[in-house]
Amino acid sequence: MIDLRSDTVTKPTPDMRRAMFEAEVGDDVYHEDPTVNRLERRAAELFGKEAGLFVASGTMGNTIGVKVHTQHGQEVVCEAASHVISFELSMMAWFSGCLARPVEGENGILTWEKIRPHIRPHGPHWAPTGLIAIENTHNMAGGTVYPPEITDAICDGAHELGLKVHLDGARIFNAATYLNKPVAEITAKFDTVMFCLSKGLAAPVGSMLVGTADTIARARLYRKRLGGGMRQAGILAAAGLVALEQMPKRLCEDHENARFMAGELARIPGIFVPHEVQTNIVFFDIGGTGISIGDFSARLKQRGVLINGLFGSRMRLLTHCDVSRTDCEKAIEAIREVAAAG
Repeated sequence: MIDLRSDTVTKPTPDMRRAMFEAEVGDDVYHEDPTVNRLERRAAELFGKEAGLFVASGTMGNTIGVKVHTQHGQEVVCEAASHVISFELSMMAWFSGCLARPVEGENGILTWEKIRPHIRPHGPHWAPTGLIAIENTHNMAGGTVYPPEITDAICDGAHELGLKVHLDGARIFNAATYLNKPVAEITAKFDTVMFCLSKGLAAPVGSMLVGTADTIARARLYRKRLGGGMRQAGILAAAGLVALEQMPKRLCEDHENARFMAGELARIPGIFVPHEVQTNIVFFDIGGTGISIGDFSARLKQRGVLINGLFGSRMRLLTHCDVSRTDCEKAIEAIREVAAAG
């Protein structure tokens, strides 16, 4: 199967499997797993932060990132279609006791000018703002990338008001690749950053949360409360170290494949691509084919291609290290056949 459903479906590379097999381990709850410790130090170093925390998933990392900066009864300002509000089981409400304050951005991109009117001070009738959460790249906007001057302005404006800013950077290395800038430079002003090892970087499990030493010390306790006190986790962290060192430099291939697929999709009658493809995510609308997204997916599966429908007549594909240019060409041909069949 050519699996374009997500970049979460990647398999660990041979180097990752070797590192996992040879990993030196200990009990991470006691801070005694040397491989986990190395991963956390390396992640913090790459992002120019004081400390890092290895967590089981991006949702866990975002949940903790919200919790460490907020109190029950506060609001979290976030983009209206962002992952933290749409796909994390309302964890900011369930775990942090906070209300999401959605603000619609242009192509998923918020600006300080859009955010500022929604900042609420303490008062007798409303919940005060406790945090701003930004997503870069923005998944549901098609992998769009924040210009650094915009995120810097958001952080500067928030900090002037005494507010923290958390970055859902699940695919921040894709953003850095697109911008041709180090991740430390484009995330420097964020108070905490979560990024995934198990998406475009192809590690089998895990995400990271980085921030100040004090913040990460408190985050470790919230990880425990979420059931994330892993023991000999160095077996997993070993793959994460390989992911950090080896995989970011090849993300440009995924971006090139995504742009190739978008260009080819736009040439198929009945299909259009509603956004500029910047990274590894491509949305395409099949409304003109007269086929439902469920049927379209099923017919593609019969042809050896896995792509998920989202909503209405829109579908999403993601390129990754386990999909070659030849695979992309085969997938396009399958899509062309299904669209032509009507």
